[in-house]
Amino acid sequence: MTEPAARNDRDARRLNLLSCNILAGGSVKRYRDYVTHSWKHVLPHGKRANLDGLARVIGEFDLVGLQEADAGSLRSGFLNQTQYLAEAARFPYWTHQPNRRVSRLATSSNGLLARLHPDEVLDYPLPGRIPGRGALWVRFGRGESSLVVVIAHLSLGPAARARQLAFLAEIIGQHPHAVLMGDLNTPAQGKELDLLYARTSLVRPEHAPATFPSWRPTRAIDHILVSRGIEVEKRWALPHPVSDHLPIAASIVMPAFATTEPSVDAS
Repeated sequence: MTEPAARNDRDARRLNLLSCNILAGGSVKRYRDYVTHSWKHVLPHGKRANLDGLARVIGEFDLVGLQEADAGSLRSGFLNQTQYLAEAARFPYWTHQPNRRVSRLATSSNGLLARLHPDEVLDYPLPGRIPGRGALWVRFGRGESSLVVVIAHLSLGPAARARQLAFLAEIIGQHPHAVLMGDLNTPAQGKELDLLYARTSLVRPEHAPATFPSWRPTRAIDHILVSRGIEVEKRWALPHPVSDHLPIAASIVMPAFATTEPSVDAS
């Protein structure tokens, strides 16, 4: 007789997560497109249609992390792509972190779309020889039962990544319910992430789906990493080539005592 109630409680604690490097809404179908279609990366041609396609896919998710979202420049038609996706997919909450601007031609930012109300949002610049990378830190709920979500896009160079991973380890720490998602540019099973696993509550995933390149994925460099106290029911790549990366998704179940409902402001 208690089985339906238990099942409903588990459903209430389930969160569907998605992370995607959207390449400012650009589309790449083969390596030579980087050269032959290079003009598309600096002009808004076709980008809104690509975003509309992505908006139809992300509606079933609770939290969506974005990397390389344009915050409003020539290449996006001066459109804040994080806000556009939030409104198109009917997410009640969104926030973004602009990290790099090239005059009025291009901007790059991390973004979060959420169906839960965030209690705290922090922007951190990531260390690196060339500035322009960041980590977006968001907390849902309060205290030990809260959920901390960090969205990041790491550098291509291993030396810079090592410094950035050490910084991420510092801001995540041993929080019992943490999620790191983004384009980390390194495999989840590789040694580069050993320091992150050693210094935080995050654990190495048993399965890391390949996400890059989107037209023939062979590299698992986009990740959704979670703390050991969070159950991962499923982790998979979506067959939706919105950019040169496939989106990565995960269905997680929070512990029974953890916060997964929007908090209420007492004021």
